[in-house]
Amino acid sequence: MTASLPGAADGPADALGSTRLPARLLSGPSGIGTGSLRLAPVAPVAAAPDTPSPPPSPSQRIEGLYSPPAVRDDRALADEINDRLVEWAEQEVALYPDTDHRAALVGFDPGRSVVLCHPDAPDIDHLMAAARLLVGENAVDDYFCEAEYGGRADRRGAALAVAQSAIDPAHNIPRYEADWRSGLASHPALRAMRSAMDHLRALATPAQAHRYRHDIAGLYLGYNAEGDCVTQHRTPAVWEYLVQRQFNSFRPCLTVTDAVGGYELPAQLFAEPAVQRAVALSSNAATICNDLYSLRKEQQGERFHYSLPTVIAAEENCSIEDAFQQAIEVHNDLVRLFEEQAAALSVTDPLVARFMTGLANWVGGNHEWHVGHVGTRYATSP
Repeated sequence: MTASLPGAADGPADALGSTRLPARLLSGPSGIGTGSLRLAPVAPVAAAPDTPSPPPSPSQRIEGLYSPPAVRDDRALADEINDRLVEWAEQEVALYPDTDHRAALVGFDPGRSVVLCHPDAPDIDHLMAAARLLVGENAVDDYFCEAEYGGRADRRGAALAVAQSAIDPAHNIPRYEADWRSGLASHPALRAMRSAMDHLRALATPAQAHRYRHDIAGLYLGYNAEGDCVTQHRTPAVWEYLVQRQFNSFRPCLTVTDAVGGYELPAQLFAEPAVQRAVALSSNAATICNDLYSLRKEQQGERFHYSLPTVIAAEENCSIEDAFQQAIEVHNDLVRLFEEQAAALSVTDPLVARFMTGLANWVGGNHEWHVGHVGTRYATSP
């Protein structure tokens, strides 16, 4: 089964279906200082000795699921990040004040996620920036989309518009700007996102910060699409679901890979249609990985739920087991299409190659993080 996804809008496609960068970019960077750019590996974070987590057993992995390998897994460094996240959550943003958020944060293990997904981060501060964003995004999802925390699908859009303003500030006359600031300060998810964005801005360029704001707005668009289907108890067609998932995805986490890595893919390169296709394919694959590993947990819940396996089962009128296998094939095709696209792009520019490596690292690290949660959050079969 081949994932039927369109190519980029501009430029001729090669034999692999990948879209090449325009000729003006094929020669790579030029000018003062660019001669030192090489595709050399970046030194890993030295904040903690290498103490890998125990390797998962084969039974914890989904049989037949294809993914790039994880590059780094450092338990001690992950624990240090988790400790700092708990301190941030408790002392700076008062996140989840009415629950045992310490246990929830540690159980979620965001520290291991960013260690796995960002092996080229130059120091722990860069990893912490990614970790705060990850926790903030999950807090928005919890509070505004999950009934457990009071989220309602029929009020999701209004809440998410305010959440967007936590990272994309409102500009108004003083009276109403003061009301807005008071509103942000009154809600833990909004405080978390505002703080996480401040930390990102401290190490990112304005273009990278703007890129993140744009992709979070896309994420919230996907949340709203899901809320619409949940309200109506409507299972979308497979093609429509894949459109929704391209927005409701891990994309914001992947697109800051250069900021977390301590460098910048310039805005004009990031905006190239071929690069955008690689970002979309890698984000889609990483998100479908989540669909597969979280299926059983979601099925055990009482709320209306749909994912790639369930929409395939509805459309094909087949068992969830057969749909699960078809979803694995969609995931694998997405990964391979990304790898083809990334290989074609990597020969055009050293910074693009570095960014493509960062996306692959994120896909591989994300898969390894999900495997590590089998038996606690996830299961490997429907």
